Amino acid sequence: MTVADDSAEEHGHHLPAVEDWPHGFGEASWWPFVTALGGAGIYIGAALFLLGKGQQPIVDPLYGPLTFVGSVTLFLVGLYGWVYHAFVKAFWSSEGHGGGALRWGMVLFLGSEIATFGAGFVYYFFIRVGTWSTEGLPHLLGSLVLINTALLVLSSITLHWGHVELRKGNRQNFLIGLGATLLLGVIFVGGQVYEYYAFIQHEGFTLTSGIFGSAFYALTGLHGLHVSMGAVLIGIVFIRALYGQYTADRHVSVTTVSMYWHFVDAVWIFLVVVLYAGAEITV
Repeated sequence: MTVADDSAEEHGHHLPAVEDWPHGFGEASWWPFVTALGGAGIYIGAALFLLGKGQQPIVDPLYGPLTFVGSVTLFLVGLYGWVYHAFVKAFWSSEGHGGGALRWGMVLFLGSEIATFGAGFVYYFFIRVGTWSTEGLPHLLGSLVLINTALLVLSSITLHWGHVELRKGNRQNFLIGLGATLLLGVIFVGGQVYEYYAFIQHEGFTLTSGIFGSAFYALTGLHGLHVSMGAVLIGIVFIRALYGQYTADRHVSVTTVSMYWHFVDAVWIFLVVVLYAGAEITV
């Protein structure tokens, strides 16, 4: 047993996945595959949900929700195993990870996310340049979305402040900033859920309310999914920080998660301007 293994055991950590599979090909893990499978299942569940709606549903209405819940569970389990295997255990055992490579990996990932959201916005712009009417649309740019936007912007500020404090060696302020960011993110998701409830129950504005309804819920739902994912990542970083991980010199995970969170923040501001405010503009 190596010194690194001894260090990992001192902190009560174990490896929930094989390190060498197949033999001779270095470290390998099933966790990224499990996580990707769960992520794909989320979209499949959403598609099954739509296919189960209407007067003549193509599939059983229960298939969509069951697939969605099962996929979210699988995704979170895979994410836990992946993070634990690649970062938590590696941190305690002092196994180095290339910080620059991980940051560039996040940059490339965000590039793919820009393409994903870009496709949705292209769809919206395509329907927007056609015959447009605000008749039947609820008042989108209300106080709730403005408060939610302010909370999300504030969460980016608290995360940046906490990250700066960590690099100064102030762990207490780092934990405060991280905890505040997590709380604000959860409140934002709750606010978006409440907004959906108000639109559906009180305004009759649903996913099937014309092409704008499908565009609105698709884009805001996709963003809400990303914010939820970001909140999970921040929660993982927060728990790791409570267990004593991260220092002024070792904070790559904080950096990459911060990049992701600032990205979803910027996308939301663009959504508010284009979707909420832009939808009420008539030419």
